[in-house]
Amino acid sequence: MENSYYFDRNLLALSQKNPELCSRLSGAETTLNRYKFLESRSGEVIPAWVDSLGAAHPLHSIMDPKREAKRLIESMKNEGFLVLLGLGGGYYAEAALEQNETEMVLAVEYDINGLAELLCHRNYAHLFGDPRFRLLADAGEEELEQQILNMYQPVLYGGIKVIPLRSRTSLDTKPFTSAGNAIERAIDKISADYSVQAYFGNRWFSNIIRNLGPAGEFQETLPPISKAAVTAAGPSLSLQIGRLREKRKEFFLIAADTSLPCLLNEGIKPDAVISIDCQHISYYHFMDGLPPETFLFLDLASPPLLASLSQKRQFFSGGHPLTRYISKYYRSLPELDTSGGNVTYAAISLAEQLGAREIELYGADFSYPEGISYARGTYIYSYFGNRQNRFSSLEAQISAFLFRNRLEKIIRANSWYYESKALRFYRENLEEKSARMETSIIPVDGLGAPIAIRNRDAKTGEDRFKPRQKNLKLFSSGKPLVDAEEFLRQYRNEILMLPKPGINAVDYLKSLKTNGQSVFTTILPAAAAIKRRSNIGNFRDLLEETKIYCLEEINTVLSLCKGNGGISHK
Repeated sequence: MENSYYFDRNLLALSQKNPELCSRLSGAETTLNRYKFLESRSGEVIPAWVDSLGAAHPLHSIMDPKREAKRLIESMKNEGFLVLLGLGGGYYAEAALEQNETEMVLAVEYDINGLAELLCHRNYAHLFGDPRFRLLADAGEEELEQQILNMYQPVLYGGIKVIPLRSRTSLDTKPFTSAGNAIERAIDKISADYSVQAYFGNRWFSNIIRNLGPAGEFQETLPPISKAAVTAAGPSLSLQIGRLREKRKEFFLIAADTSLPCLLNEGIKPDAVISIDCQHISYYHFMDGLPPETFLFLDLASPPLLASLSQKRQFFSGGHPLTRYISKYYRSLPELDTSGGNVTYAAISLAEQLGAREIELYGADFSYPEGISYARGTYIYSYFGNRQNRFSSLEAQISAFLFRNRLEKIIRANSWYYESKALRFYRENLEEKSARMETSIIPVDGLGAPIAIRNRDAKTGEDRFKPRQKNLKLFSSGKPLVDAEEFLRQYRNEILMLPKPGINAVDYLKSLKTNGQSVFTTILPAAAAIKRRSNIGNFRDLLEETKIYCLEEINTVLSLCKGNGGISHK
């Protein structure tokens, strides 16, 4: 093989982090002449892509490729995560890794044979050996999207920037266009998740550690159910109350907390209510009370005050890394899929986990039909009604609430509705979930955006879910491994033992042992909130500030334990 010296060195370096890609490159064909290799005036090797007519197109400056790359990278300020579309001679990657601000570089390439040719003619071992560098070859859209979702953490790496190697991507447009689409989708998902963390990270942490006491108490084991109904709080719920009342005895009724007052005002008592919002405004949904026989399902990050409303409370883990840590080291809690971002999605996840084979869905408009935000009786009417005056009427406040975000007006045959980006996101998440579920979802006709449920055949209307396995897991919690105070003291010590960070996040993560990584992950949402509030850009300072906040919160709860005789929900 020509230039096997470079090729062998490159594969040896790559094999340490990516043996799968190394194996594929070992079997690649390196004599197809995908590239010609030129020499710049500064003495560097310049790969030139050979098109179908045999013309060679240099991928870098033929004068000084290193200076060209340095100028480009220096113009990318405050971007810690870089995605390079095209590896080329590696000059962009080298320039990026010379910057202290660069936390991660991901290079995306296509054509395994062409990549192998590159590795035959230049030394990339220093890139492959850098812990901040990753290389993906011939990744499909789904794989690339998932890789970005797994790798990119804004709280650690700051901003993200996609840098195409224009002379490479313009000559092979199809795969790189697909790559750009996949990256854009991943960034949209990460941005939505990170913005929530940045606003609620501190509150999540505060609520979780204060809920440890009641979460350690006895929780009933619920028997499986066969049929469920879920009520959301869309305007159509007001019109569907009659049908709901007629069929009430046919199913286990799960109310999203926003729909609870609407049901109670109509004399309908749900079997269960679920709440996932960490904000104290959630309490407004319960101002009309909670029937003593109704189960209250709470995310462990819910406001502690809600736990005091019911003796039939059931805590679950909604996916926050701290609740997962608690499930492992304090008490095993049921985990619900709350990734859809709204309480209706969580309620459907609950019905599915309780064993329902069929779920009727009421009030799920996922829009504002004819400009109406919520069903009658929900909290918004009393909340704004108590604040109205001559200068700010109830209607004016509700209108301001409605138009606080950008809305799109959509006209249907006999009606119209407003749709926001968030509501569309919630609806699409539910539609995607339905395609994965074994449970059949039946949306009752609403007023707003139609829901395209995908687990029913579009032609026959028949269910196409797989038969449910007989060994259905009950919704139950394990026994506490230690008491809440002891767990908090141990957790506090684990945070204290986290090592001080070095220059960058990648090296720090690599230095952590398994348990240290778990502990570090539990405080990342709080770090996102602190970063937003304090605008701390330096990773070292951000981690120290986050540790101080978390330790102060834990110490506050532990100090209250001494006076109250233990952790409580009061």
